Amino acid sequence: MNFAAMNGVVLHHADTGEADLPAIAFANSLGTDFRIWDDMVAGLRGRFRCIRYDKRGHGLSDAPDAPYAMDDHVGDLVALLDHLAVPSAIICGLSVGGMIAQGIAASHPDKVRAVILCDTGHVIGDAEMWNGRIDAVERDGLSALTDGVMQRWFTATFRAPASAAFVGYRNMFERTPVAGYAGTSAAIRDANFTKSTAELRIPALCIVGDEDKSTTPALVRELAGLIDGASYAIINDAGHLPCIEQPQAQLDLMDRFFRENDLG
Repeated sequence: MNFAAMNGVVLHHADTGEADLPAIAFANSLGTDFRIWDDMVAGLRGRFRCIRYDKRGHGLSDAPDAPYAMDDHVGDLVALLDHLAVPSAIICGLSVGGMIAQGIAASHPDKVRAVILCDTGHVIGDAEMWNGRIDAVERDGLSALTDGVMQRWFTATFRAPASAAFVGYRNMFERTPVAGYAGTSAAIRDANFTKSTAELRIPALCIVGDEDKSTTPALVRELAGLIDGASYAIINDAGHLPCIEQPQAQLDLMDRFFRENDLG
C-alpha cells in the first residue's frame, strides 16, 4: 500500500506498470474505492502505467470534515501526478471521477492527453437532490441509502441474492466514511462544467451503461455532444459501473479509442 501527504490530506494510491509506459490515471465514483478498477488494470497490464487512488473521504485516504469542493478533488489528483512525476496522463473517471477528469482537463490542460468519461455528466443532479442525500447520510448513515443506490448502480442480474460480488460492493459503499460521502456530494452539487467542457479540444470517449439510472445514457450523450469530436458508446447489460459489470466491453471500447487517437 502506498500513501502520500498532499494538500493537507493523505491519499492512498497504487502505481502499476513501468514508468516509461503511457500513463492512465483512474478516478473512482462516489462511495467506492480504487479497487473498482482492478479489471481495467489487469487488462491494460504491460501497455500502460496505471495510477489509481482513493479520493479524499474514500477508501484508505483521509476523510476531512465535509463539505468538499470539486477544486479539492481536482487539486488532489494534480498533486498526486506531480508526486509520481507523471507529466501528463489519460484521465479515466467514473461519475464524480468523470467530473474530476473534466476539471483537471480544463484547469491543467498540459497534464491531460485525453479523457475517458464514464457514466458521468457536466452537471449531475440538482441542489435539492444532493442536499436531501447529505441530510439523510449525516442523520442515518450510508445504510439508509443502500437499497436505492444499489438499484441505480447495478442491473437486476448483478444484484441477484447469490452474487457474492454484489455483497462486496454493497459493503464497500456502506463503509465509506460519512464525511467523505457527504463532502463529495456537496462537491458534485456545486459543480457545473458545461462551459469549460465545451471548450475542451482533446480526444474524449464518453461511455455509459444502458441501465445506468444515476447518470443516464441521455445525460452522457449530452456530455459527449459538448466536446468537439468526442466518441459516445453505450455498454449493454450494465448499470452505473460498467468497469465492474462489463469490464471486457469497456476495455474493448478503450482499446479502440487508444488506437484511433494514437494514445498507446
